[in-house]
Amino acid sequence: MRQHHLRPDGLPPTNGYSHVVVHDGPGVLVSGQVPLDRDGNLVGAGDAERQITQVFTNLATALAAAGVGMRDVVKLTVYLTDRADLAAFRRVRDRYIDTSRPPACSLVFVQGLVSPDFRVEIDALAAR
Repeated sequence: MRQHHLRPDGLPPTNGYSHVVVHDGPGVLVSGQVPLDRDGNLVGAGDAERQITQVFTNLATALAAAGVGMRDVVKLTVYLTDRADLAAFRRVRDRYIDTSRPPACSLVFVQGLVSPDFRVEIDALAAR
């Protein structure tokens, strides 16, 4: 099976992972996206809604590089560090997905992410 490992322009630098893996099969796998801009700078320090918006922006950029979009997402896995951020997550998510046919989703509350400044990380699986 052939695979293409992508690091799309517009996403932050990586350290030991690919943002997107496209294989000859029907799926596109997107690594957990965090609230960093294309230069690797934190977006929305202390602001859950801004961080979540940046994460969904990064997801959309990664998916576009693989020739798919948010409409093609079939599964999201969401990691939040604070239960108080759940309402912000839902507000932002609903701006990016088709709420009439939402993807499957797992949401996990965690003690922390790779950076203590990150409040959210989301990975995605899309179908082509």
